[in-house]
Amino acid sequence: MGWLPAILWVGGVLAAPLAFSEDRLASRIDALIEDHWAGNQASPPADDAEFFRRIHLDLSGIIPTVEETRAFLGDSSSDKRDRVVSQLLDGPRYPQRMAEWFHVHFMERLGDDAAWEVWLRESFAQNKPWDRMAREILRADLRDEANHGAAYFYAKRLENYGQNAIDYSGLTRDVGRLFLGMDLQCAECHNHKLIDDYLQADFQGLMAAFQNLVPVKDRGYPAVEERLMTTKLRYASVFTQKEKFTGPRLPGLEEIEVPDLPKDQQYLVAPDKKTKTPGVPRFSPLQEFATRIAGAPGFDANLVNRVWFWLMGRGLVEPLDQFHSGNPPSHPELLSLLASEFAAHGRDFRWLVGELTRTRTYQRSSRLPEGAREQDCPPELYLTALERRLSAEQLLWSTLRATGHQEREVALENQKAPPAEVGAKELPGLRERFRKALANDPRQPELEFAPSLKGALFMMNDPELLRLLDKGDGAVVTRLAALPDDVRVAEELCLSFWSRLPEKAELENLTACLKASSGAGERQRMVRDLAWGMMTSPEFVVNH
Repeated sequence: MGWLPAILWVGGVLAAPLAFSEDRLASRIDALIEDHWAGNQASPPADDAEFFRRIHLDLSGIIPTVEETRAFLGDSSSDKRDRVVSQLLDGPRYPQRMAEWFHVHFMERLGDDAAWEVWLRESFAQNKPWDRMAREILRADLRDEANHGAAYFYAKRLENYGQNAIDYSGLTRDVGRLFLGMDLQCAECHNHKLIDDYLQADFQGLMAAFQNLVPVKDRGYPAVEERLMTTKLRYASVFTQKEKFTGPRLPGLEEIEVPDLPKDQQYLVAPDKKTKTPGVPRFSPLQEFATRIAGAPGFDANLVNRVWFWLMGRGLVEPLDQFHSGNPPSHPELLSLLASEFAAHGRDFRWLVGELTRTRTYQRSSRLPEGAREQDCPPELYLTALERRLSAEQLLWSTLRATGHQEREVALENQKAPPAEVGAKELPGLRERFRKALANDPRQPELEFAPSLKGALFMMNDPELLRLLDKGDGAVVTRLAALPDDVRVAEELCLSFWSRLPEKAELENLTACLKASSGAGERQRMVRDLAWGMMTSPEFVVNH
């Protein structure tokens, strides 16, 4: 089976462009989702508290404050959800949240780099179109000072360790799956044995653009050098041993011819050996890829599928990097609609996120419909909101806020010296402790909520984490233990950690525990135990 069947649905825009409509995209999305229900019972809309916590975690990367939650719950305006989406998208935390999501999703915990983080934050603050961001990453021009950080995507993957060679195959695989939704790993040495659409020529055509790419060190920022490409890449199937050649090629597009240039015309800017300055080749496969990437089949569909996964808990194509004709989307019309509308709106991230979060699908409750069992709500139907894992960063920010340490939250976010009693080295160390305990190992995509013993032990026993409960000015336990009103203490605990008011039975249990504690010391311990239980509960550590 060739590429045509895959192009017909993967590209969306190439197959059957859907005319731009001024109708709100959110309504059209919901209609296409609900068309697949076939009489299945869906969960009701999320209540205000559930929605408010969810949207804050998704768009700001942190739970709301107690004051914000009380204000939202007390607001009777019919348009308050629409307004809070707009406020968060325009808010100061949105670029940081998007930078953290993009970094975890596209770098998969391979490492960190300050220039890359700055480039990501500024890109999302400017609301750069996705095709422009992709071009800047794929071109990785070390002379482009404004976008130095973008080269980290290549530079980190081009690092070699010890005597190991640079992993060009791994870089090729990552470009294919992260930008086009195609994991071509098993097509490196022969045509894929299980997926007819994935050909060895696809993998080798991609790798042809990267074979002359090398890291440039000691620049103070991530940098790569593109050396001359003067001949096509030679390869052969391990089965036939028949020699073949290819120039650079994005899967689904025409091969790019490698020009035969005289030696005195090979560079736009010749390399300078004295200053060790790399040259600028006249023929640049990276530039060719950057120019063509937005027209590659799957480019738009891959991105909207990943954003859908991030917000809804499951991709329309699963696994996310298995776009091919043998693995059609759960909702083909919807994927085509999202891809075409995304392109029609200039590949605007903020617009796309705003439309998805305004859907009934996104705003549905994670509670099962009344009388339904889990098996009655297949995840691919989106009958109920799917619980999603929080990243280590989301848990860190939310823990700082819930425990009453917003001054530390601000200090860590701005990388400024924290208050003296905290210790100047504590907060960066706390960030690393969260990541070490709760993040995945490098190259392991963070796709599902997977509780681990390491994470559980960290939440239960880490001394620096437990110190946050009752040490320092404003700590929630210290402040609440001093309040005489048991009902208010119970409500404040639930609002602080769960972003909601307690249910009747919860309120009765919490106040009973508080009444049973006599003396200031015992009351403080009781409030601390209750806060710790909430902080380590599933309700706190997942987005639901």
